[in-house]
Amino acid sequence: MTQIYCDIADIKTIKKYSKKKIVKGFTTNPTLMRKAGAKNYELYSKEILKVCKKKPISFEVFADDYKNIIEQAFKIKSWGKNIYVKIPVENSKGIFMGKVISELSKKNIKMNITAVYTYKQTAKILSKIKKKTNVIISIFAGRASDAGKDPIPEIKKSLLRAKKYPNVKILWASVREPYNYIHASQLGCHIITVPPSIISKIEKFGKTFKRLTYDTVKAFLIDSKKSKFKI
Repeated sequence: MTQIYCDIADIKTIKKYSKKKIVKGFTTNPTLMRKAGAKNYELYSKEILKVCKKKPISFEVFADDYKNIIEQAFKIKSWGKNIYVKIPVENSKGIFMGKVISELSKKNIKMNITAVYTYKQTAKILSKIKKKTNVIISIFAGRASDAGKDPIPEIKKSLLRAKKYPNVKILWASVREPYNYIHASQLGCHIITVPPSIISKIEKFGKTFKRLTYDTVKAFLIDSKKSKFKI
């Protein structure tokens, strides 16, 4: 069964969704932290950890070179036992972060390797990790689709290759619609990370087509009356 992680950095929302059984973990990134109003990355992350004490949560480094990524990764890891350190598969210069991944894996630091798009990238990651270190590989299916690329073949091949690594989980990232949860489940993805607005829709799965027709027509009728339209 594909686990649902909530993709958010707002503390109030994390507190609310951490109580939901459907939510098995959380993912954040610097963009989400900025949107949530974080001024101090470390202090804000530690405030999040006060309301997310047990479920896994990913915090991302924002350095761009080996030395500083390693330094940030160790600091982030020290904040809590439920933390996955988020590492980009490549830095902004297009350099594969294999050296970083290998080093952190040797230290048994849990990682979420992010911004992955291809099977080749997955294979390179897998070649750098130990078979005991817990690793999540986040494949950005939604962003690939936005660019007119089909992410499904890349995810399928990544899942097949990752079968040899019981410590590795493949995550469907950058969700665009609730049905992506069905896509991810059918493929056998271990995790899908979803914003709160889409989680609320997934929770309502099960309406019949007849009910959907009724609700749609009723909504149009109500809006036409509110607008006092006449023909």
